[in-house]
Amino acid sequence: MGILEGKAAVVTGGGRGVGRGECLHLAAQGAAVVVNDVDGEEAQKVVGEIRDAGGRAAASSADIGTRKGAQELVAQCVDEFGAIHAVVNNAGIVRDKSFLKMTDEEWEIVLRIHAGGTFWCAQEAALRMRDQGTGGAIVNTVSAAQMGNFGQTNYGAAKGAIASMTYTWANELARYGIRVNAISPMATTRMSATFKGADGKPAANAPFFDPNLNGPFVAYLCSDEASWITGQVFGTGADRVVIMKHPTYDTGMFKPGGWDVEALRDQMPKFWKGRLEPVGLYKKPYPYYEGVKFASPAQRAEGERSPVGGKCTWASLRCSTRFPTASPR
Repeated sequence: MGILEGKAAVVTGGGRGVGRGECLHLAAQGAAVVVNDVDGEEAQKVVGEIRDAGGRAAASSADIGTRKGAQELVAQCVDEFGAIHAVVNNAGIVRDKSFLKMTDEEWEIVLRIHAGGTFWCAQEAALRMRDQGTGGAIVNTVSAAQMGNFGQTNYGAAKGAIASMTYTWANELARYGIRVNAISPMATTRMSATFKGADGKPAANAPFFDPNLNGPFVAYLCSDEASWITGQVFGTGADRVVIMKHPTYDTGMFKPGGWDVEALRDQMPKFWKGRLEPVGLYKKPYPYYEGVKFASPAQRAEGERSPVGGKCTWASLRCSTRFPTASPR
């Protein structure tokens, strides 16, 4: 008997990649799964895989980027399987563009699908879990891109918002027995194919990370055996389960009575030079101690082509990020 026997779960973006793996592992552990994907044919394929293996599943193509779609999705789970015990918010898109070139539509749609879809699906599911009196699990999906990745203003903002929602909901929903966590998955997917190397072309040396390897951890988080875990963000995939630390204050300087401009002019360079944080998710030395200066046209063109404004390899990316990841997904 699996650790999710008798449970019913919803997975958004379940037709491919990370979401598909989550659906298969949830079902393998006994859960009845509603596989949601904007591509209904792909959702149905995953349902077929689950049923062929002896599991229970249903397909959904509800638009989770709307309140109505989220309501339909959660209602389908309750109608078909009698209850809802877990929701895995995985659905997402990318519309990568540098900040000065990003359009309103590119900004809005990414925020709506990621942050909006997560909010609406989680809220609709949590209301059902509360009214059922069963509690349950919400598993969100974040990304290292929230630390700042070139060309991903919209995506990084959405993932940072989801991390903040995860921490907040964990506080608010514990009283109802609802746990809220998130994963930052390492996986090679259609979305990760948008990552580019220093020459502006898809990175040919990108390693393959099986997206299915994130599924077992999600299944565990959805089970009663993880009833002691909430408000956490984990990096998952390949051979790793690592924790992403909460944002927190670190080193600081203090002055009795408070700071004035003259004291700041004197002390800021003395105290902070050599102590500032890296810029963005790539953990390399802070490069601007001599000033942030207007670049030449050639330097600006190089920055446009590169996700780090310079050379980057997959090997250095894996070694230099705070959390090892194949792509910011």
